[in-house]
Amino acid sequence: MFWSFRRCPYAIRARLAIRCSGVSVELREILLREKPSAFLATSPSGTVPCLVTSEQVIDESLDIMRWALGQSDPENWLDMPPEGQDWIARCDGPFKHALDRVKYASRYPDQDRAAHLATACAFLTDLDAQLDRWLFTRPTLADMAVLPFIRQFAFIDKSWFDDQPWPSLHDWLARFLASDAFAGVMPKFPRWQAGQPGVSFP
Repeated sequence: MFWSFRRCPYAIRARLAIRCSGVSVELREILLREKPSAFLATSPSGTVPCLVTSEQVIDESLDIMRWALGQSDPENWLDMPPEGQDWIARCDGPFKHALDRVKYASRYPDQDRAAHLATACAFLTDLDAQLDRWLFTRPTLADMAVLPFIRQFAFIDKSWFDDQPWPSLHDWLARFLASDAFAGVMPKFPRWQAGQPGVSFP
C-alpha cells in the first residue's frame, strides 16, 4: 500500500523510483488538508509518501526510492558516484528550507524572503555548473531525487526562473518535464475513499 499526494515533490520522487523498478503497489491518493484516519494510523510522521509492505512501514521518500530500486533497478539509478548523496543532502536540507520560505513566504512573516531566495539561487547556480545533461554521465538516483524540487521552485515564478542564467539547469528540467517518466507518475489519480481499494501503480 502506497499513500501519495500527486503534487508533493517527495511523493513524486518516490513514484519515479517505483515506476522505474516496475514493482506494483496499491496507490492511495489523499488530500493533505483532509488526511484520512486510515492514513494517520499508518504513517508514523503523518506525511506522504508512506509505503506499507508486508515487512515494514517506510515513510521517508528516499527510503522508499531505495526500497523500490533494491527490488529492481533496470536503469541503474543506484549506481552513482558518492557525490550524488551530497547533492541530495543539499537539496533536502538547505535548498528545501529556503524553497519553503520563498514559496510560502506568508507562513514565515519573520523570515527574510530575499535571503532565502539567495540561498536557493546559490544551490541552483552550483547545480547548473555541475550539469552536463545529467548530474553525472547518465540519469541516477540523484537526478530523480532532486528534480521534483527544482520543478517546485521553478513554478513559483516560471517567467522569472526562465530568465535566470542557468542554461544547463533549464535544459535538465525541461527534459524531465517532457519525459515519459514524469508523465507516467503525474496522471490525476482518483482520491482514495475509505473502504475502497486504491489503484494499481504503475
